[in-house]
Amino acid sequence: MTQNDYTSDAVRLLEELISTPSVSRDETRAADLLAQRMGEYGLSYERKGNNIWSIGLGFDERRETVLLNAHIDTVRPTASWERDPYTATHEGDRLYGLGSNDCGGGLVSLLQVLRIYNEQAKQSAAALKYNLVYLASAEEEVSGQNGICQALPLLPRIDVAIVGEPTGMQPAVAEKGLMVVDLTSHGRSGHAARNEGVNAIYALLDDLQWLRHYRFERVSELLGPTLMQVTMIEAGTQHNVVPDQCKAVVDIRTNELYTNEEVLQFLKENLHCEVKARSTRLSSSSIAKEHPLIRKLVAMGKTPFGSPTLSDQALMPFPSLKMGPGDSSRSHTADEYICISEISDAIATYCQLLL
Repeated sequence: MTQNDYTSDAVRLLEELISTPSVSRDETRAADLLAQRMGEYGLSYERKGNNIWSIGLGFDERRETVLLNAHIDTVRPTASWERDPYTATHEGDRLYGLGSNDCGGGLVSLLQVLRIYNEQAKQSAAALKYNLVYLASAEEEVSGQNGICQALPLLPRIDVAIVGEPTGMQPAVAEKGLMVVDLTSHGRSGHAARNEGVNAIYALLDDLQWLRHYRFERVSELLGPTLMQVTMIEAGTQHNVVPDQCKAVVDIRTNELYTNEEVLQFLKENLHCEVKARSTRLSSSSIAKEHPLIRKLVAMGKTPFGSPTLSDQALMPFPSLKMGPGDSSRSHTADEYICISEISDAIATYCQLLL
């Protein structure tokens, strides 16, 4: 098969996936379709829930293993779509449809890379540079418990991962983490007209001001500072009752120089209110600029950068980079699209890097 043949197969599969709704936590039909096509490609695979993976031929524990990962699921379509989000439509070089850019382009491109890898393994497994493992994961858009976390313990030891999120095929070598923190202050209810009670809103004000003005000392060259934003606040039951409880939500985006646990402990030491993290598992991720894959990408003319958006990299306990066809600015937008030329370039670039 030629490069054009693999690109054509990738596009056909993406068209089918677009036509198969796969909103997070409801990806079964799309996972079934992907598994069926992998079987038709002659790929052996395993499955846990809606996570599907295939280990490349000629696996040798003496070689390093590269994980090729992209996700099956999509966000829900917004009301502003002018096209049918579940109908793949072409306009020139563009293929429109929900999930085409995030992250269908990467999903189908990486699968073709595994097919090419297996063909080379049949000819000379000894000449391969790496072991490859392909993983199509579920629930990425919601960081769900039934997503990549289900599959990772079942895979061989992974040395490094490439995540096929849309980056214009430039390597994102660092990615911000996410931690959502709930704050609660307590007061004592009373009648507003009598100036009784202790107002829980006022009790939280000093903490909100501290959050507004505090700046973390360690600033990343790639990701900038760790950022905190108070995004929600709730208090009171009616206008004439002094509220005895005030709640706020803080969105925290950590750079690679802080762990979520470290930031959480720092908040507990500096705020007067109750502080509770919903989860600390979505950590910032990074890969050393000196890693052989990054050095080769730079030699290929690629430009490493830091990404503000979150992906399944946050759940990977090994080095990873994010690099895939498409543009991050198209993700989660109405009339999302991927270019056929971007898919073709992605397959060629992945092969140049790995094979």
